[in-house]
Amino acid sequence: MTSSPPAVEFERVSKTFPAASGAVRALDDVSFTVEQGEFFALLGPNGAGKTTLISVLAGLARPTSGTARVLGFDVTRDYREARSRLGVVPQELVFDPFFTVRETLELQARYYGVREAGPWIDELLTQLDLTHKARANMRALSGGMKRRVMVGQALVHKPPVIVLDEPTAGVDVELRQNLWAFMKRLNGEGHTIILTTHYLEEAESLCTRVAMLKAGRLVALDSTERLLRGVGGVSVEISAERLPEALAESATLQASGAFGFTLPDHAALEGVLAAFRSAGVSVRELRVGGADLEQAFLRLTARDAGTA
Repeated sequence: MTSSPPAVEFERVSKTFPAASGAVRALDDVSFTVEQGEFFALLGPNGAGKTTLISVLAGLARPTSGTARVLGFDVTRDYREARSRLGVVPQELVFDPFFTVRETLELQARYYGVREAGPWIDELLTQLDLTHKARANMRALSGGMKRRVMVGQALVHKPPVIVLDEPTAGVDVELRQNLWAFMKRLNGEGHTIILTTHYLEEAESLCTRVAMLKAGRLVALDSTERLLRGVGGVSVEISAERLPEALAESATLQASGAFGFTLPDHAALEGVLAAFRSAGVSVRELRVGGADLEQAFLRLTARDAGTA
């Protein structure tokens, strides 16, 4: 009895682009698999190689070396089978300005040979809050609405593997919540979902496993829980009138205006508070939490850079 193939498999994938200053290596010997039914996060800073890896998977870029597969089908050799099983929401807003929202989804369904797609298109329009825009021309939509349509295009043929490349960039909070509820439902029905996002709280709450890229290389691959447990540490936010000079190099300014610290353990917090007392600065508010994915990524990539 043969076992089911992984939903996605990258085997020693490298990609090099020519440049005036010499070849640029966007991917460097990347290997990992995503199992069927996973909700998987692909993380990394800008330029890490995430979009290039997705482009290889979608057949938009050929790897310089190595192999990528979708449900066992080679994306280069078996490209028809591989692409029919994959739905990709790209970062860029790509659309045909001459069609309405519904026509766009109907054309995409025909492209994949899907017949009688009407009921599923109706459901997509409802789930993505596009029903009232079904007859609107694509060029008349806002950026957030166009992105909703692109999500619908990726899902119109009900692909077993769904790749979301920064799907909530530039969209409102309500759509983010609706989209993730819909994705959780699809994942619960057996669809494999791969997510890239700059909203690390999304990856932390949605994904069970994480791959981290830096400079085209895989620097971490593990369950979300084990990554956070392995990094350890304590996250501290302190609201105060000013930051003591002694802590200038160890603090980061948070969006809330508070000063953030990443400490090895709770015992180290006393030293931080002592510095505030010595400087005569009163602490207005103190918040303590565990490590998060952002801290995990920063520590792992710093460790990787130190050993490179």
